[in-house]
Amino acid sequence: MPEREVDAILVSGSENRRYLSGFSGSAGYLFITGERAHLATDFRYTEQATAQAEYFNVEQVRVGWDWLLAQLRESGAKRLGFESQSMTVATYNSLNKAISEDSDLSGVLLVPFSDLTDDQRSFKDSDELVLLQRAIDASDLAMEEVCPTIAEGMTEREVAWRMEMAMRDAGADGISFDTIVAAGPNGAMAHHMPTDHIIKRGEPIVIDMGAKVGGYCSDITRTVVVGEPDEMFHKIYNIVLDAQLTAIKDVKIGMNGEEADKLARDVISDAGYGDNFGHSLGHGVGLAVHEIPRVSPRSTDPLDVNSVFTVEPGIYLSGWGGVRIEDIVILGDSGAIPLSKASK
Repeated sequence: MPEREVDAILVSGSENRRYLSGFSGSAGYLFITGERAHLATDFRYTEQATAQAEYFNVEQVRVGWDWLLAQLRESGAKRLGFESQSMTVATYNSLNKAISEDSDLSGVLLVPFSDLTDDQRSFKDSDELVLLQRAIDASDLAMEEVCPTIAEGMTEREVAWRMEMAMRDAGADGISFDTIVAAGPNGAMAHHMPTDHIIKRGEPIVIDMGAKVGGYCSDITRTVVVGEPDEMFHKIYNIVLDAQLTAIKDVKIGMNGEEADKLARDVISDAGYGDNFGHSLGHGVGLAVHEIPRVSPRSTDPLDVNSVFTVEPGIYLSGWGGVRIEDIVILGDSGAIPLSKASK
């Protein structure tokens, strides 16, 4: 906070609120200074917040900013940092108006920031890694159990639902994002949502899904075929697999997101399919399924010890389909260690 020149911060983003306080409810704010940690929430969550946020003073509040104005007066804070990436314009205007109309708070400034807590969340401690691994294990198990049962005549929706049930049966609290099942030509759309498209023998099926355990997310992609894959599938699959394994093998502490992305992108470009790999190589995973570090062509995000991120190259061909392979890795002194174990 001193480095950002703020006296206090107002935390509104759900993942950051949970990371800093332990409170997992869906509504509330944190007000933090060097001397105080205050959590404001409504009647629905005060008992839960009191149990989960043991280091915070929990206050039951109603709609409006009276509670925050009181905290600003008591603390004497003059520069209040707020999360510009999660606060809406309407909420900002309401807060700014409330402060400006309070004569006791003359001179209080709202200071936007977007990554104060996000940077902290990019490095996982041992407790976080336990929850993260449990989420990964649930999606791994679902992938291993359901893929062998996929048959010609099933729909994308049916496969997605089977995957989601299997993740729940494996211990997941829920899914970390809407499951993607993209068969045949639909696989050319990287984030195709499941439809009633009927799966046919020999066509590629891209399955991208994730589980959530204790708030922590997993994210895994496999590409499979019912029956025997043809020569085209083998060709595209092997290029993507080579790109993924190369990136996992060669990424090192001290690289940034752009350098890591290039490891896989060069393999695909050298094979003649650079224009068909249009998304980033990966992203951080934790309380949010997409977080820092960004592993992309223009990312300067540093990769350091205990950075957790996905490695997910893909090739997408209009009219044919796509192949994507994705694992979560953690960066250690000796390189990247895959946390996902489902068969490729």
